[in-house]
Amino acid sequence: MSPSPAPKLLPVLLFNGAYMVAAIAGAVVQGNREFIFYIVVMLVLISVMGAVHRRVRLTTPLLWAFSVWGLAHMAGGLCPLPAGWPYNGEQAVLYSWWIFPHWLKYDQIVHAYGFGVTTWLCWHLLSTRLRQSDGGAVRPTFGMLTLSAAAGMGFGALNEVIEFIAVLTIPNTNVGGYENTGWDLVSNLVGAVIAAVIIRRCHRVSR
Repeated sequence: MSPSPAPKLLPVLLFNGAYMVAAIAGAVVQGNREFIFYIVVMLVLISVMGAVHRRVRLTTPLLWAFSVWGLAHMAGGLCPLPAGWPYNGEQAVLYSWWIFPHWLKYDQIVHAYGFGVTTWLCWHLLSTRLRQSDGGAVRPTFGMLTLSAAAGMGFGALNEVIEFIAVLTIPNTNVGGYENTGWDLVSNLVGAVIAAVIIRRCHRVSR
């Protein structure tokens, strides 16, 4: 008899619950209305991922990868930067931090990582639901990986729509302007491409 997946899932649930409780407390204490909006969005996304997991059975590494992304997102909007650290924008938080001034921001790293993981999720869904004409497993061909990366980037574009809604409904957001949106999309593309390359290489190694 195969072991129940519940024990493996419990640490992931506790991890997500811990940082979400901390994020809610931090947003309330800081009076950060913008991030209360994002916390609501995060709770919806966690519920959606739970529903997807019940239907498809996501792998434990994939669940942890999404959990780390959630933590990075919550920390990005609520953790203040130490004095003297370079940042872009009106709020000195992790999301505004220039890791390399005028070249690379924390926000861009989180975008690339997050939508790289989303590309991985899309490949997982395709590979578990589709079969080749001979009934064999679908391979990560150029076409299948392009489709997975495009789907990941599509979810990235949806994220930009959500940020646009935040700009329209909440004053003094830290979302940034048109150039920031453009770099977010570029970061999403980079993350999706890197994920596709890793999936392809892992498949070759496993063979």
